[in-house]
Amino acid sequence: MKTARILMFVVILGALILTACGPKETPTPEPILTEEPVVTEEPQPTEEPVARLTCEEPVKVGLITDLSGALAIYGAHILPSFMLGMEYATGAAGSAGAVFDITATQENTFMLEDCEIQVFVRDDASTPDNTATLARELIDVEGVDILVGTVSSGATATLQGIAAESMIPLIVAPAAANDITGKDFNEYTFRTSRNNYQDAMNECLYLTKQYQTFVQIAPDYAFGQGSAAAFRDSCTLNGGTFVADDIFAPLDTTDFTPYMDPILTSGAQALIVTWAGGGFVPLMQAATDQGVFENTALGATFIDNVLMPLWYGNAIGSTNGILYHWSAPDNAANDFLVTEQKARYGTIPDLFAADGMNAAIMLVEGLKATNGDASGDALLAAFEGMTFDGPKGTVYIRPEDHVAIQDMYILKLLNLTEPDANFYEYVETTRPEPPCLLPESLKDRCGDLPYGTLSGQ
Repeated sequence: MKTARILMFVVILGALILTACGPKETPTPEPILTEEPVVTEEPQPTEEPVARLTCEEPVKVGLITDLSGALAIYGAHILPSFMLGMEYATGAAGSAGAVFDITATQENTFMLEDCEIQVFVRDDASTPDNTATLARELIDVEGVDILVGTVSSGATATLQGIAAESMIPLIVAPAAANDITGKDFNEYTFRTSRNNYQDAMNECLYLTKQYQTFVQIAPDYAFGQGSAAAFRDSCTLNGGTFVADDIFAPLDTTDFTPYMDPILTSGAQALIVTWAGGGFVPLMQAATDQGVFENTALGATFIDNVLMPLWYGNAIGSTNGILYHWSAPDNAANDFLVTEQKARYGTIPDLFAADGMNAAIMLVEGLKATNGDASGDALLAAFEGMTFDGPKGTVYIRPEDHVAIQDMYILKLLNLTEPDANFYEYVETTRPEPPCLLPESLKDRCGDLPYGTLSGQ
């Protein structure tokens, strides 16, 4: 009996022990809160830094113009427009400040990104000897890389030879003689100025709609001779007739009375006048005093804003050509030129202002194209065939002969009294394509262009 009780106790104890050692209830784990997963962006390739234009040494430019001689009235058009053109093309005023002294020769420096451009101004008084001396000084002493200038076509011929000898590019502004990119052509000479033919083609387009017979007078040197030949060719092709031989007078003529008789006896309906500088005033005075304009109309192109009111009073209502007037073009460069010249100098851009600004723009565009290389070979390659936008719209440097193909204008004269020389009503824009006038030895360069005359005959 006792044994049975003991056995039962052991069984019960074992059951209790088994119960105590059984698995416990597993508690539900609390959720673990984590942050939003961080998405790592793929690394982006970094842009290569844009290389800035540099030049190993400052680029030096010699600007030769007339500030004190017979054609100083036109030199005054070039200096402010060239400096404003440099500012427009480089994006900032030069070291001389926003207002450059346009009555003196001095230096001005511009920055084209990291390339320094130094401009040296010299006054040649339109005298070839002065031009030669100054050009050699600029090349030999200052070490200029590029020449710009000058006003007189005769002085420009001298400048061309020196530039070619030194293998330095020359940008011609504003001289107009055909010979510059004709018989005197060399590969270092370029121009932003128009030539005589472009003047004549533009003018004869409308002149021959008003008159049928012509006589003309011009100065007896390259500019005048080239102009007379161009007008005779252009107006004849447009249906006009020249009823007398062309009349030439020395450039320094002050008494034009002896030259009036052949004009009076010619019976021409219109007198075409080609003259530059102060001689225009006594020429017109002699024509008036001798009664030329009683039966013969003045057939000259419209001229600069200063002389227009003096001699074109009886031409109100006439329609004629002009190479540039501030009111004709509609573009950003011309807006800049007109606004800034008036604000800084109190004047309106005049007849040759576009030539000066275009020379600066062409120069800067050339340096951009060569990445700052101012060597003659590099700039020659950049300038030939170049197009750029200036105050007369798009200018194209014809590779055959370096003539600057550009817009010109036909305007109607409304008054001579409005402020800012606001004299005209716009009529039409033309873009004359003159013949190639290279010497016979270089005729092959002309390619398919008309050679020698507009008809190519």
